[in-house]
Order: sequence, then C-alpha cells, then structure tokens
Amino acid sequence: MTTVRERPKRLISGPGMLLVWFYGVMVVGAVSRSAYQIATDFGRAPLAYTLSAVAGVVYGFITYSLVRGGERARRAAQLCCAAELAGVLIVGTWTLLEPSAFPDATVWSDYGMGYVFIPVLLPLTALYWLRRSRTDDGDGNGAGDTVTP
Repeated sequence: MTTVRERPKRLISGPGMLLVWFYGVMVVGAVSRSAYQIATDFGRAPLAYTLSAVAGVVYGFITYSLVRGGERARRAAQLCCAAELAGVLIVGTWTLLEPSAFPDATVWSDYGMGYVFIPVLLPLTALYWLRRSRTDDGDGNGAGDTVTP
C-alpha cells in the first residue's frame, strides 16, 4: 500500500472565490484605514484604530486560509470567522451602548454600518460556506489522505 497525498481541497471554488474577493477588499480597507489613522492621529481614538487594525489582520488570515485550502485551513478559517462575528457583535453593541468610548468609528462600529454591513454579513456567509465545503467524511480521517494499492 502506498499513501498518496492529494492536493488540499480548494475552498475558493464557486462562491468561495467571491468570499476571497470580499475578504481581500476588507483587508485593504481595514489595514489602510487603521494604518493611516494610527500614523496620523492615534491619540484621538486609540481603541477604535487598534480594533480596526485587528480586524484587518483577521481578514488577512481568513483570506490566506481560504486561498490555501485543505481541511486544516478550513478549520482555521472557521475559527477566525467565528471570532470575527463575535468581534462584530461585541463592538457593534458596544458602540451603540457607549458611543463615547469610540470618538471615531471602527470597521465593526454599528455592526459595520460604515461598510454597508458587510462586516456582519461576511462571517455569516463564510461560516455557511466553510461548513458546506467540509471535506471530512466523518471517519476521523481527512479527505486529503487516500490509500491506493
């Protein structure tokens, strides 16, 4: 018996490609916005600018995981999408309940209203896609391993 390692299952087929595109746009938007704000006026709203930078890093990792493909990358992306959704919900609620804590908006402020609510819709869509694209067949072995005689 010879074990043959197949290429990791692509997560960017079909709707996954659209997710990569949206996450790529969000990376550029969040990172460039936070980099400019941190460089020019960090003292004005350090929490907001730092949270925007964190969002950019999370978006970047999710984008990388989707492009990389495979079961481990899918699970990592799923974990990050869940953390992203939690962040959007926590920060979105926080900005509504205590607006004075955020003198300037973050990517996740008001559930991403400044970004047409993409920050709250994107992780929901990604989690659905990642669950649907699951490659584990339930026997505990990843679908990336096959045995050939």
